Amino acid sequence: MRLYLASLVLMFSLGQGLAQGIDFFHGSWAEALEQAKKEEKIIFIDAYATWCGPCKRMSRDVFPDDKVGAFFNKHFINMKLDMEKGEGLEFRKTYPVSAFPTLFFINGDGEVVQKVKGAQDVAGFLNLGQKVLGLSDRSEDYAAEYDSGNRDPDLVYKYVKALNYAGKPSLRIANEYLNSQQDLSTDFNLRFILEATTEADSKIFDMLIKNRSRIEALEGKEAVEQRIQDACLATMQKALEYQNEGLLKEAQAKMKQHYPEVAEGFELSSDMQFALAMNDGKSYAKASKKYAKKVLNDEPDELAKLANELVKNFSNEPDAMKQAEAFAEDASKRGNKFQYYISYAQILYLNGKAKEGRAAADKALELARTEGPQAVMMTENFIKKMEGKGW
Repeated sequence: MRLYLASLVLMFSLGQGLAQGIDFFHGSWAEALEQAKKEEKIIFIDAYATWCGPCKRMSRDVFPDDKVGAFFNKHFINMKLDMEKGEGLEFRKTYPVSAFPTLFFINGDGEVVQKVKGAQDVAGFLNLGQKVLGLSDRSEDYAAEYDSGNRDPDLVYKYVKALNYAGKPSLRIANEYLNSQQDLSTDFNLRFILEATTEADSKIFDMLIKNRSRIEALEGKEAVEQRIQDACLATMQKALEYQNEGLLKEAQAKMKQHYPEVAEGFELSSDMQFALAMNDGKSYAKASKKYAKKVLNDEPDELAKLANELVKNFSNEPDAMKQAEAFAEDASKRGNKFQYYISYAQILYLNGKAKEGRAAADKALELARTEGPQAVMMTENFIKKMEGKGW
């Protein structure tokens, strides 16, 4: 019964919560090509039409996903083009489109690396991105030259950059180069340090911090802050993988020291993820309560998302379910929508409060009547299912 109800809670999930989603490029196609060539990245283009149902589903369900955003923002320049107006009409003269959406991956020279017709779900879209990275991975070419003894600095830099772009380890190659250098203050070596900084728990990260002001003068403050954030995230991911709290604390401490503007959100979010990795519902509930207050500003959609995450992962943990109930109640009162009250009713029932759960369901039905027939039908079906399960 608890598993059945927990699955119902997920059906009424009300947003992406912690999701950041894809950050789409807003310049022209020519500017996107120029940036792709400069950064040696692939451009992802969502070639869509405004009337297209699958296009709308991807925009609603896939592009806002946090995993999709983290992966595509790191590896691609992302762009949306309406194929029936503006620059999209010019684009399709060179890159024909016969179905919507069509997903293009194009390099800085304007060459199509991959073209896929039709919408993808989150898993399929991430797999597609991984495939494209493999197709555009030049690290093996540089590896052959490097292994043959070529240590030309420009080659080593391109090798490290290609490894980073492909998501492959680059620290060994980067350390070999930097250890051979007597003067790290040259413009080339400062740029190399920036590119080579991939993890916060590394000697190269310390080099970045030591030379921070000079690197910022060359590449800009934003580029350095982004690299610090990415490196701390990488160390946090390592902490999750190895369930190593020491690494987690190191990542949090370095973010606090070197990028304090985002440190609080990073600490609370990473505490939640670590608790989830450790299957520690009590710690997850405690961290999520702080996160809701200090980062999410108690937004109803975000509170509902956190409630659903607690139920999904810790439905048998009393502290977690108590916090889920509190989130759901707060979301309902703040948002005053029927969906919130349905989730609240489900969680109350999971917590053994059938009478209160029925009252919340009745409130959901009252609000649903102001939304229209579909909302009423959804709420009535929920109540019938609960009554059939012995509510």
